[in-house]
Amino acid sequence: MASGSGDKKESELKPELKLYSYWRSSCSFRVRIALNLKGLKYEYKAVNLLKGEQFSPEFTKLNPIGYVPVLVDGDLVLSDSFAILLYLEEKYPHHHPLLPQDLHKKSINFQAANIVSSSIQPLQNLATLKYIEEKVSPDEQLAFAKHHIEKGFVALERLLKDYAGKFATGDEIFLADLFLAPQIRSAVERFKMDMTQFPVLCRLNEAYNGIPAFQDAMPEKQPDSPLTSAS
Repeated sequence: MASGSGDKKESELKPELKLYSYWRSSCSFRVRIALNLKGLKYEYKAVNLLKGEQFSPEFTKLNPIGYVPVLVDGDLVLSDSFAILLYLEEKYPHHHPLLPQDLHKKSINFQAANIVSSSIQPLQNLATLKYIEEKVSPDEQLAFAKHHIEKGFVALERLLKDYAGKFATGDEIFLADLFLAPQIRSAVERFKMDMTQFPVLCRLNEAYNGIPAFQDAMPEKQPDSPLTSAS
């Protein structure tokens, strides 16, 4: 009996949630922030995009299109960061709400998140840039990505200038912030964007860097990061 009780306690400590992630993926980064904000424990399952593990039979059973992140919650398998975030919000609404009650402010969060998820990130992801390299020229990759990032940032700067407080839509962290933080970081560190024309986004980025839930979700702190492996 004692052994059975111990086994039960051990199983209770094991996270129910599994997140299939790649350390550098901004889409995975968003979900990691949400899980941290909501205080949800999860098992990190690394998928190496550079090695093509996203196209393995094991992974495509989870997500046929071969993208990270994928969240597994018991029998539920859910891909696409936007869908995952809304699922977590519905299931755990009282664990740091990701959406404000105010309808107007909520719509601004959706709009900002959508600018990142549909008008910026897909145009800078690994598959898109690889296609540009193969079909056009390796020299066009960076220019192509920076063009679309700048276009999206101009829109975000205009959208948020009348709403931003400490964070994107006031003084609380909401959905828009989860999309903005990884995107701004990627623009600065990966694509070497000049951010001087985006004072609102720069100020928000400084605020994000001081929040533990954001810090712990940083790419370099993930178990599959080369920096983590080196240490």
